[in-house]
Amino acid sequence: MPAESHLSHRSNWLRAAVLGANDGIVSTASLVLGVAASGASGSAIMTAGVAGLAAGALSMAAGEYVSVSSQRDSEEADLRLEQRELRADPGGELRELTEIYQGRGLPADLAHQVAVELTRAGALEAHARDELGLEDQRRARPLQAAWTSGLAFSCGAILPLVAIGLAPASVRAAVCVAATLVALAVLGDTGARLGGARRIPATARVLAWGAVAMAVTAGIGAVVGQATG
Repeated sequence: MPAESHLSHRSNWLRAAVLGANDGIVSTASLVLGVAASGASGSAIMTAGVAGLAAGALSMAAGEYVSVSSQRDSEEADLRLEQRELRADPGGELRELTEIYQGRGLPADLAHQVAVELTRAGALEAHARDELGLEDQRRARPLQAAWTSGLAFSCGAILPLVAIGLAPASVRAAVCVAATLVALAVLGDTGARLGGARRIPATARVLAWGAVAMAVTAGIGAVVGQATG
């Protein structure tokens, strides 16, 4: 029988990658469409788009690093507390681990035996996993989240920039919208497949919110362009 392939270990980098790419596509497309709707020139549109790409990628990377670092700090604080409790009351911690396994359905004797063996193999690891829920594969990794998010944002932002930069002025907005929607559909489907989620709802969700963001931003750009023109 082939080994099962579970996907939850991908949650940290997958979340950062999907969030970064989605933000890159939607925010950059919305930005250039808003500037285009204001009546700006092609060079002004591209300048705004490139500036948005750089600012967005750096902001995403910094935001992810700070956010995930806070999560990591909380995890480390819990582990330090657990270490102190293991030194102060190893017997009590062993009973606590035994009760956890009993609560999961093991008979009392077997639960105690399992707790003893796992404590011998690594008490802190056992408590981190089974009491705190801190499995190593799911631990917060700030640097991984930061570079994944920043790189994904940049890759996503390039797509609407290329579309609006290469398209003739008369169809610039339409080409950008079409390219953005295609990119969002691919992103939603890819993220769902990598995470083992239902593909159609995930893709529809990404498309719907992306379309709303572009429409609202373009409308605001048109209003501001008329007001200031």
